[in-house]
Amino acid sequence: MKIILKELLISIALTLLLFFILSVVLSTTNLSDSLMDTFIIGIVSFSLFVSGFRFAKSKKEKGIVYGSVLGLIYMVILYIISSLCNMDFSLSFNSIIMIILGIIAGGIGGILGVNFLK
Repeated sequence: MKIILKELLISIALTLLLFFILSVVLSTTNLSDSLMDTFIIGIVSFSLFVSGFRFAKSKKEKGIVYGSVLGLIYMVILYIISSLCNMDFSLSFNSIIMIILGIIAGGIGGILGVNFLK
C-alpha cells in the first residue's frame, strides 16, 4: 500500500511539473490552444507510464495488473478532482478516452517495468 501511494504521488508531481512546463511554453509561444487536450492526455499518459514502470519494477511481478490498477486509481482521483472543480460529474468522450489511455499507459509501463533488465 505504501508503494502505490508513493507512486501515485510521483505521478501527480510529474504531471504537475509537466503541466507547468506546458503552461510556460503555451504562454511564450503561439502554439494553438486547440492542441491542449492532446497535450493533457499525453502528459497524464506519460506520468502514468513512468509510475506504472517504477511500481511494477519494485514488485517484480504482475506488471500489467499493478500498472493498470495504478492508472485506474490515478484516473479516478483525477476525475473526482476535476468534477469537483467544474461542479459537473458527467463523462465526456474526451474523459472516457483519457481514462482508458491512463489505464493502458500504466499497464504498458507495468509490463515494461517487470521485464526491465531481466
